Amino acid sequence: MAALLERERPVVLFEASGTGALRDQPARESVHKMAEDAAALLDSPAHVVGLSMGGYVALTLALAQPSLVRSLVLVGTGGGGPGRVPRPFHVARAFEEAFGSSQEEFARRTMPFTFAPGWTEANAERFDELLALRVAQPTSYEAILTHAEACYVFYREGCEAERVAVPALVVHGDEDLIVPVENGRLLAARLPDVEYVELAGHGHNLSLEIPDALAGMVSRFLSRVEARAAARPSTPSRP
Repeated sequence: MAALLERERPVVLFEASGTGALRDQPARESVHKMAEDAAALLDSPAHVVGLSMGGYVALTLALAQPSLVRSLVLVGTGGGGPGRVPRPFHVARAFEEAFGSSQEEFARRTMPFTFAPGWTEANAERFDELLALRVAQPTSYEAILTHAEACYVFYREGCEAERVAVPALVVHGDEDLIVPVENGRLLAARLPDVEYVELAGHGHNLSLEIPDALAGMVSRFLSRVEARAAARPSTPSRP
């Protein structure tokens, strides 16, 4: 999806330590530390897009360093806290049972849950391509556990979403099995300046499931935010 957005504006990609090209580095033990890493990539205010765990990072960044954030796009994520809705038991159990198997086997058994039911079967060739890419840059089990614990802490503590001062777009698939859709609805209800889009028949990993459609939603939202900012009267300077 980043490549699609880059057609209209520059994109800075955040990669969590312990994953992808940074897989040889230790994973951060908290969402706050990940937000600090994200902040280090920015030298000016930016629109911040966060998917899943990236949404927790984006929210934390917006609250900790609001001067760096122009708007938020939050996809398949939530604000945590006591009202959060956990993933279904059968999904959590499937991840636990696959844990410790080979990287390819773990991915093959768990990745289907990140898509809408039936997507994997209907897009078998694309799924195999994604599987191969993931296996080529595997995330260690140690990093997976570290990130999971960071997310659990965020879930328990939550964030003060009501204090987010920038416009936000919340997008959620109603068949999300990783972060159930109720979390997106709750998050949208807490944000002061928000647009909420719920996508019927779609799952968790929308950036892979519907990259073109999602990129279009994000691009149009950012254009609206920028138009609002341009129309806002400037503050007269003091003599």
